[in-house]
Amino acid sequence: MPVDHYENFPVASVLCPPALRPAVVAIYRFARTADDIADEGDAGTEARLAELHAYRAALRTVLEGRPHTGRWAAVFDGLQRQIAAFGLPAQPLHDLLDAFEQDTRNPVYPDRASLFDYCRRSANPIGRLLLHLYGIGDQRSLAQSDAVCTALQLINFWQDLSVDLPRGRHYVADTDLAAHGLARQELAARQDDAHSAALVRSLCAWARQLMLEGAPLALSLPGRAGWELRLVVQGGLRVLEKIALMDHRVLNHRPAVKAWDAPLLLWRAARMSHNRAIKQ
Repeated sequence: MPVDHYENFPVASVLCPPALRPAVVAIYRFARTADDIADEGDAGTEARLAELHAYRAALRTVLEGRPHTGRWAAVFDGLQRQIAAFGLPAQPLHDLLDAFEQDTRNPVYPDRASLFDYCRRSANPIGRLLLHLYGIGDQRSLAQSDAVCTALQLINFWQDLSVDLPRGRHYVADTDLAAHGLARQELAARQDDAHSAALVRSLCAWARQLMLEGAPLALSLPGRAGWELRLVVQGGLRVLEKIALMDHRVLNHRPAVKAWDAPLLLWRAARMSHNRAIKQ
């Protein structure tokens, strides 16, 4: 999973209610630390899996209400306090660790369904945990949150092709490659051409559709939470827009949202409404 993935979620931002900031920070630290175990440094696969196994054991300890005094004590002390304060559910936390374990094996994905399942465990738990903090748990909201989170994860993948491909990370499914007449080795060679651009265009369209399916959640969440999510949605859509402005040729260059995009994002977030399509 790209390290930048968790930066897509608002962490203790000015829009986050102060009472929730410690919980948001605790969730972020838990996820980011596990992400680093899975993806950073020079350790081999088995060593990473052993570390993640120990990390999961620490999670089980604090979920049972017992203190964790070993490694990562600062991470789990903060998380345990927030579990007690907010009754954070265990399953999303375990799902994240399942995804990190999968990351260590660096698999390829045969089809979109397998990639979608990865996102279910790598991205969607964050949104569900944040909704839990706001006391929201109805099925429609959860489904919309899943759509936004999966879209953000996919957008991050297509944004980071120039970063992930040299590292041997392959998030483009075999069926998508085949549909555009490309072999995985050809994509890894990073030759931007009409075939690869068409591939990226279709992948971005998939991510955009998911984002638009989930975006109405931002209009139903109250106060700061809704505005926070509006900006997240518009940030993801802006990345897709920048990829399009590059004619979808991103195998060697990474598009990014910059500070000067903020006024545009705020304007677009303010214009979102139930009565018109959420798009530029």
